[in-house]
Parts: sequence; C-alpha cells; structure tokens
Amino acid sequence: MAKREEYEAITERLLAPILEANNIELYDVEYVKEVGNWYLRAYIDKEDGISIDDCELVSRALSDLLDEKDFIDDAYILEVSSPGLGRQLKKDKHFARSIGEEVELKLYKAIDKKKEFAGILTAFDKDTITIELEDENTMTLNRSDVAMVRLALDF
Repeated sequence: MAKREEYEAITERLLAPILEANNIELYDVEYVKEVGNWYLRAYIDKEDGISIDDCELVSRALSDLLDEKDFIDDAYILEVSSPGLGRQLKKDKHFARSIGEEVELKLYKAIDKKKEFAGILTAFDKDTITIELEDENTMTLNRSDVAMVRLALDF
C-alpha cells in the first residue's frame, strides 16, 4: 500500500466514530500534493447538507486525533468540507447514488476528437461506466479510460 493510501485509510478509520456520533457520512478522503504543499482533505456529507459548523466540529475532532496519532511524516494542511454540488464520483457508492443523474466525464484520450462527454448515468460496474447521451444513444466507457466523473452543474 502506498503512503498516500495508508494515510487515507488511517484517516478514514479515525473519522468513523466522529462522523457516526454526529450523523454525518464520509464522502471521501484524499492526501494530495498541490503546488508544493501536502493536503489531507476529508469530504463529508449528510442528507440535509453540510454546514460550516459541521465542518468545524469534524475538523477540530480530527485535528486532535491526528496530533495524538502523529502518523503522517510530512507537513500538511487539513481541510474538511462538503464534496460540493459538482462532486466527483470516485467510489462505487458514489456511482450507485448517482444513477439517473446527469454527469460530466473527462477522458485521458480523445474519442472522435472529444475528451469530454455529458449524459445521464445509467449503469456502472467495476470496469465500465455507461451514460445516455442527449441523442438518447448510450455510451459505455472503460473506467480505466476515464480521468474524472462528476455530477453536472445545471444553472
């Protein structure tokens, strides 16, 4: 297991009792390096939405546990937030919850000179993602070819 994956897994375990006690769901955890800084990000959610107070409560409790356990060697910035309206779909539970929703996909390599597609998420499995395009045709893509999937934002 890579260092990044290990840190994310330990953080998920630390978060579990905090979130359970407050009826909050863990959406995702990521440990990433951006512009020379490491970030440990926890994305939280709940049925009626996440408030700034929820983020603060989880951040304070998690920060105390991270200080106590001290398992991350690097200096990092802790962030706790909602996954947002245009949330990325990374895990199977994200895809399952989003069946019937409009999504945007970005590919690593172009198909017919296009790297971005939008449609209604109709199916997924461990290897593929299927969307219904605007013209009602379906498109099935290998998950390994998809760089990013997120819920579409309609304004």
